[in-house]
Amino acid sequence: MDETEFWELVDGAREGADGDPEEQADLLVDRLVQLDPDGVLDFARHFEARYNRAYTWDLWGAAWVLLDGASDDAFDFFRCWLIGQGREVYEGGVHDPDSLADLLDDFDEEFDGDGEELGYAADEAYEQLTGTVAPDLGIPPAPPEPAGTPVDLENERALAERFPRLWERFKD
Repeated sequence: MDETEFWELVDGAREGADGDPEEQADLLVDRLVQLDPDGVLDFARHFEARYNRAYTWDLWGAAWVLLDGASDDAFDFFRCWLIGQGREVYEGGVHDPDSLADLLDDFDEEFDGDGEELGYAADEAYEQLTGTVAPDLGIPPAPPEPAGTPVDLENERALAERFPRLWERFKD
């Protein structure tokens, strides 16, 4: 599976779910079980690599602004959700988290930002296909600390300065 095929699966499931992350995860599992087990593992590697790449302080700060706070788990689920938004939003958000102010049409912290189930879609599909747990993907885990310069997530002024567009759109 190449990168384009990965994003086509993500996009197809998102479009079919009308933006509902849980429904998107269900649709993604439905699509993944149509692949062979190696294809599912390829998808899982693409997903995990993007998930790990999004483990940055700047993206955590953006998630904090959007979600009005983001614990470790909430940030994990946010990264899954961000992948589920598709290539343009994901790449834009990873490259410049403040650009999410322009890339997201709407954002409702009660509904958006939590893609936990998306993170399990490949595992669920693999188990349905094989009856076994997916093997280790063979890619390095995320580092113990987010990449980049730490941000004081509790300091609203620091967040407003670091993410001016997000702050203006979603906090004012």
